[in-house]
Amino acid sequence: MEPLIRKFTMTEQPKIGIIGGSGLYKMAALENIREVPIETPFGSPSDAFIVGHLDGTPVAFLARHGRNHHLLPTEIPFRANIYGFKSLGVEYLISASAVGSLKEEVKPLDMVVPDQFIDRTRNRISTFFGEGIVAHIGFANPICPGLAEVLATAIAELNLPDVNLHPQGTYICMEGPAFSTLAESHLYRSWGGTIIGMTNLPEAKLAREAEIAYATLALVTDYDCWHPQHETVTVEMIVGNLQRNVSNAQTIIRTAVKALTENPPPSKAHGALKNAIMTPLDQVPAATKEKLGLLLAKYL
Repeated sequence: MEPLIRKFTMTEQPKIGIIGGSGLYKMAALENIREVPIETPFGSPSDAFIVGHLDGTPVAFLARHGRNHHLLPTEIPFRANIYGFKSLGVEYLISASAVGSLKEEVKPLDMVVPDQFIDRTRNRISTFFGEGIVAHIGFANPICPGLAEVLATAIAELNLPDVNLHPQGTYICMEGPAFSTLAESHLYRSWGGTIIGMTNLPEAKLAREAEIAYATLALVTDYDCWHPQHETVTVEMIVGNLQRNVSNAQTIIRTAVKALTENPPPSKAHGALKNAIMTPLDQVPAATKEKLGLLLAKYL
């Protein structure tokens, strides 16, 4: 497969990527856009990538569930999505995601930039490795702190009406597609969970393996089902709050992209594989080496 990056000059290469979650299927401020379909060794991504300029900065956008929201969380081709961003040259990846709140003080319409995850998924492939090569990435701190700070600073500086910032928190990643039972919701609260969603942990793991800095902009839509004064979460409730949140999210991302362009923070994620690969590379099967060539190139 010919590397897609050859289609772009170095000045056009998008070093910043954006994953849009529920309700965020496009970036309205993108200019000079073109659709870039990509085929990867891990299949097709969720949709064609939208590559364009955001206030002059090249960025790549992908709708996580597809532009028509046709993919269940379990069906999202996470490996193809992250591999696609890597093939475009993305080094910083912002994930915008709808979440439920597990804490009283984290209210619907608030924004959270989580720094930790707890994995409750069951049917997700969250690694590029295997088939003759073993790698164990460091993942104690799953979010890039420099990128998270850029997002949190953007939210704080904008001072948007009705938007409260929570610059830390633990994201419980559940399987879905059903929402939590009441017992599960109380259990996650007892674990210290801050928010709950269905998508971000596989992305974070794969982005780390791909040496891409990753951070989440979490858009709170509801109180899950634990809150005695709030009705049980419904799709109608989520969509209503998402519509109010999406405009704010686009403004925040636009501000964050400007800051990243002017002063990209260093990230340990950019060298995550340096000491993670256990298998001698000369012992890796040729087919696997070719399949992972994009990730392994600087170590071969």
